[in-house]
Amino acid sequence: MSRILIIEDEVAIAELEKDYLELSGFEVEVEDTGDVGVVRALSEKFDLIILDLMLPNVDGFEICKRIRAEKNIPIIMVSAKKDDIDKIRGLGLGADDYMTKPFSPSELVARVKAHLARYERLIGTGTKENDVIEIRGLKIDKTARRVFLNGEEKIFTTKEFDLLTFLAENPNHVYTKEDLFREIWDMESIGDIATVTVHIKKIREKIEYNTSKPQYIETIWGVGYRFKV
Repeated sequence: MSRILIIEDEVAIAELEKDYLELSGFEVEVEDTGDVGVVRALSEKFDLIILDLMLPNVDGFEICKRIRAEKNIPIIMVSAKKDDIDKIRGLGLGADDYMTKPFSPSELVARVKAHLARYERLIGTGTKENDVIEIRGLKIDKTARRVFLNGEEKIFTTKEFDLLTFLAENPNHVYTKEDLFREIWDMESIGDIATVTVHIKKIREKIEYNTSKPQYIETIWGVGYRFKV
């Protein structure tokens, strides 16, 4: 089932769009502010975004630019503004379509289906999405070797990235320092395994809101570390 995010501050319009799309078999989420909408668009997996132009906190142009910098999914921009300059700007920033309010909900559904079908054909012809791990606002792009927390990129060294990725790919499994040293540094633990502790500390400083109460990488005292999901 395709998953759609509607970012729209007019509740009546958002609910109408949601109802029509759900009747057509789509899973739909709604956000009514730009700042929250862009965080969800970047941190969660959606197949298509319906994006209002005029939004509180962050406008549709800025959201479109941020999404397009990271994702190739279809974006349909909607607005009450009929000026060609707004349409040109929106399409120039990477929107796939621009609809002017008021519009027929059935027309929106038709356009959504058309864009999803086109996107699926492109994926089928060899345009592959990056291999990505997404957990509670943390996005690890294995293909591009980039890490994002709530849409903000965090810079990782090679070993920090490898260690974070290994733990995230094996959640709820407790690994000793020796295990991690062997897996990431490709050596038996004859070296200084304190390097594992140092790397865990650096990773936590980049992704944890409170390093003393980590929500991602948990210390199992006397044993090792575990990635929580």
